[in-house]
Amino acid sequence: MVRTPGFHPGNQGFESPTGCNKKYKIMANHISSEKRIRQTKTKREHNRYYAITMRNALKNFRSLKEKEKALAEMPKMISMIDKLVTKDIIHKNKAANLKSGLVKFCASMK
Repeated sequence: MVRTPGFHPGNQGFESPTGCNKKYKIMANHISSEKRIRQTKTKREHNRYYAITMRNALKNFRSLKEKEKALAEMPKMISMIDKLVTKDIIHKNKAANLKSGLVKFCASMK
């Protein structure tokens, strides 16, 4: 097996050393491990969607210039972060850090 720059053993496949677009699959040894690979892929895509949505919402929140708008949006942001913690998408300590940063951001606005 030739290691290419984008190769990682955890990837679902890797590029052919000849450069063609065909992907080679890493074969699982058991039916249960094939199922686990499928489930992991689905969960990873689901979790990434919500994590990226949260990051975009944080960017939009941090781009606000008016304190009144920021204070009105803050409960929605805190609620979104708490929901991600209950779904185990982000860690509770990361959520605490994010919420603390939001409060500091609002307090620093004039």
